[in-house]
Amino acid sequence: MPELPDVALYCQALNARIGGQPLRGARIVNAFVLRTAVPPLGALVGRRVVEARRIGKRIVLAFEGDLYLVVHLMIAGRLRWLSDGRKPPGRITLALLDFDGGTLALTEAGTKRRASLHVVEGAAALAAFDMGGLEVEGADVATFAARLREENHTLKRALTDPHILSGVGNAYSDEILHRARLSPLAHTRKLDDAAMARLFDATRSVLVEWTARLAAETGDGFPEHVTAFRSQMAVHGKFREPCPVCGTAVQRIVYAENECNYCPGCQTNGVILADRALSRLLHASFPREA
Repeated sequence: MPELPDVALYCQALNARIGGQPLRGARIVNAFVLRTAVPPLGALVGRRVVEARRIGKRIVLAFEGDLYLVVHLMIAGRLRWLSDGRKPPGRITLALLDFDGGTLALTEAGTKRRASLHVVEGAAALAAFDMGGLEVEGADVATFAARLREENHTLKRALTDPHILSGVGNAYSDEILHRARLSPLAHTRKLDDAAMARLFDATRSVLVEWTARLAAETGDGFPEHVTAFRSQMAVHGKFREPCPVCGTAVQRIVYAENECNYCPGCQTNGVILADRALSRLLHASFPREA
């Protein structure tokens, strides 16, 4: 799922291309993707885009007249900018938005069809999409610590819960915890102040650095290779590869459709993690890898 750095990059690219531009046409290719009926999607046609901005992992296109198009890419959804007569991808295209300079295509690989569009009117309706997670960029360590300690969760769960933190998902939570040198299964209320400060600093620095890195890689282009797995990452998607800090083989815990990647040397004092409750529940789906 695209996370804060990727979504921020999409917004930057969209503002450069369609900011201030009127929507000339809107086409729904797969009916399931549009989850609202009132206002209709056609109500946006002819209105100018005021801005593209982020709410958590969602992209919001704000239009004149207090109308908003909320785009949730979920796991496999992506945006593509089609100019110079480029045709949209075949079976994976869900919706097309036409502007003077090109067409914005919403696509989704696979068959599960989780990506969505919502058209809403008014600030109150838009606010319903805000899960309430803390925006770390504008927070201080005391606010960050208080939010994480409201309930006692594992760090992995707390970082990826949109009600606790905004914009962080599976990939960047692995990178944050590695940089903070903390176990993904450590509990929020058991962290001392020094560990919490490391986690706060790591969260901010990882998100800022990756946002800048992706922006530098993309330049003036449109993001074309949005993925949760990048070669420069330290541990995410690096199972059995050497940790770039200590050389220990990266380990993982697999659960449902996600996995947690960590370095035993940097994060768990050499211990290979296995959550007993989840291991009993998921058996082979939650292996203790070695």
